[in-house]
Amino acid sequence: MKIYLDLFLSFFKIGALTFGGGYAMLPMFKRELVEKHGWCTEEDILDYYAIAQCTPGVIAVNTASFIGFRKKGVLGAVCATLGVVCPSILIITVIAAFISNFADNKYVKYAFEGIRVAVCSLVSVTVFGLFKKNVKDIITALLSAAAFVLTYFFGISPIIAVIFAAVVGITVKVIKEKRENEKGADEK
Repeated sequence: MKIYLDLFLSFFKIGALTFGGGYAMLPMFKRELVEKHGWCTEEDILDYYAIAQCTPGVIAVNTASFIGFRKKGVLGAVCATLGVVCPSILIITVIAAFISNFADNKYVKYAFEGIRVAVCSLVSVTVFGLFKKNVKDIITALLSAAAFVLTYFFGISPIIAVIFAAVVGITVKVIKEKRENEKGADEK
């Protein structure tokens, strides 16, 4: 029973302390799920995150559901999902009740400007860390550049970019394996 509470509380903390959506949550996912609890690896988080981007819905909710399910099945997924969405629901409810009282307050506007800058920095740190960890050779560097160019400059859907990268990744690995097998056969 404790694991379900732990799942809920961990994802509640992630949902409550992360501003800026999915990408800004990656450092929290890493710290809470990998380093603190050891429920998954960084690679698992990246895999779930990639799948969550390709499935309908909010990335953070999808990722929480995948990780909760992996840890404790359907009930684990429910606990993790409720944990990650509850802070937003509570905060939105409070803000909606009082928005007219402080929406035009210059200090609130300044605070949000500061929060947006901090979120940009968090996303940048996450992207840099992901880049260092996953771009290992010329092929992955080219795939990374292609995905960036296709999505940023040409407006191609990230789903298409992920599928394209998956197809190229499979093709490159199959060709490498085939060459290695042929080379091994030639040496015998």
